[in-house]
Amino acid sequence: MAWYRRADDTIGAWLLAALLVITLVNVFVRYFTDQSFAWTEELSSFLMLVMCLAGSASAITRDSHLRIEFFSTAADPGRRAYFERFSALANALFFFGLGLLSAMMAWDEFRFGDTSPAIGLPKWWYSIWLPIFCAILCTRSLQRFQQAQRLNGQVTEKDAA
Repeated sequence: MAWYRRADDTIGAWLLAALLVITLVNVFVRYFTDQSFAWTEELSSFLMLVMCLAGSASAITRDSHLRIEFFSTAADPGRRAYFERFSALANALFFFGLGLLSAMMAWDEFRFGDTSPAIGLPKWWYSIWLPIFCAILCTRSLQRFQQAQRLNGQVTEKDAA
C-alpha cells in the first residue's frame, strides 16, 4: 500500500474522530443545559468539508470515484484505458481550477480581514485548506493518469501479441 493512501485514510479518520467528539460534546451540553455552543456548527462544517476532500483523495487513489460504468465496462480494453486517462485528466483540471479559485478567495478573505461569525477567527484559516487539498487531489489525479498510461502500454502489448 502506498504511503499517500495511508496518509489520506489517516487524515480522514482523525477528522471523523474530531467531528464525532465535537458533535457529542455539543449534544451533551444542549441536553443538560438547554444551550448549545455556537462554534461547534462552524467547526463541524469545516471538518466535514476537509473530510470530504480527504475522502476524495482516497477514492482517487483507489480508483473508486463515481463514473458512468456503461462506457467503461462496454468498451474494449484500449478504449477503456482512454476513458481512464480522460477521466484522470478531467479530475486534475477540475481540481486545479477549483484550487486556483479557492486560493483567490482565501487571499481576498486574508486581505479584507473577514472573520467567522461564531468564533471570530479569520475566515482564511478555514478556506486556506481548500486550495491545499485541491493541490493534493490534482496530484492524485495525475498519479492516476500515470497508472492508466502504464496500463495502456500493457494492454497495447497484449493486443499486439
